[in-house]
Amino acid sequence: MARPECESHTGASTHAEHGRRVADMFGRIAGWYDFLNHALSGCQDIYWRYRLAKAARPRPGSTVLDLAAGTMDVSVELLRQYPDCTVAALDFALPMLETGKVRKLKDGREKRIFPVQADGRALPLPDESMSAATIAFGIRNILPREEAYAEFMRVLEPGARLCILEFGTGSKRVWKGLYNFYLDKLLPFIGDRISGDPGAYRYLAETIKSFPDERALGEELLKAGFERVYNVPMMSGIVYLHVAEKPAAPVAQPAPEPAAPKVVPKAEKPAAQKAEEQKAAPKKAAAKKSAEKKTAAKKTVAKKTGKKAAPKKPAAKKSAAKKSAAKKSAAKKSAPKKSGAKQ
Repeated sequence: MARPECESHTGASTHAEHGRRVADMFGRIAGWYDFLNHALSGCQDIYWRYRLAKAARPRPGSTVLDLAAGTMDVSVELLRQYPDCTVAALDFALPMLETGKVRKLKDGREKRIFPVQADGRALPLPDESMSAATIAFGIRNILPREEAYAEFMRVLEPGARLCILEFGTGSKRVWKGLYNFYLDKLLPFIGDRISGDPGAYRYLAETIKSFPDERALGEELLKAGFERVYNVPMMSGIVYLHVAEKPAAPVAQPAPEPAAPKVVPKAEKPAAQKAEEQKAAPKKAAAKKSAEKKTAAKKTVAKKTGKKAAPKKPAAKKSAAKKSAAKKSAAKKSAPKKSGAKQ
């Protein structure tokens, strides 16, 4: 015999069949759902949903996803706490949404809450379009849960929160086993007497007892890619609020400024050369002053005599004049002397 695709408490062998059976089951009890929620929890479910909505923290003016919305109690609470937001109320059981629409979408709520029948494993929503997501007592009804986590991750904005409200596992003894007795005996009995469908509340008890504990569920969320995962126990751990965040988008780094050109310092002179230049500096200054004094004296003499100082001949002209004089002298010596004797 082939191994079934999923371990479903509805007796389904595939995930698709499991979803259909769960939707049919909740559709049958839609009319009694709100009353039984309040009665079986002692009206504590109102406070639990308040805490769930408070933890969502959506961006102002954005859209919030309420998956497994049922009769839209959580959707209404979200709108009450965040009146400038809109709510996408999605559920697989159409009769649940229709019941909630008739009873609760009044006084302007119908303009802010939008019920849509949808499968939690394939949400009809654009990527990164939700600023928060909630699911109350519905994650255990989706198989496999990993596909629902992937869809939450896809439709949530970076940094947005996923808030899950779910019963704690019935494998732990709470209130000395009183809670376990309630799950096994009282819950199916009361559900049968009021709704006439004992199977639905027997299914509820079985899924609670087999559901992962708070640590295991936190590990599932981390494995799915969420971060900052934590949980808040209520009523001694009968109910847990689980909160997880989609990782925020990386912050764009500004382009680096161009590096300033490096100024290469001039090579310093050796210390010995510096010392010699410092010693020679007074002598150079004295020589410069002496030359300036001589020039000033010459100018003074020229003014008194009325003569201008003869300009200095260039060295090349002096050399040429000397050579010319030497040639003339040699020519005179070589000329024959005049005498009175005849030849």
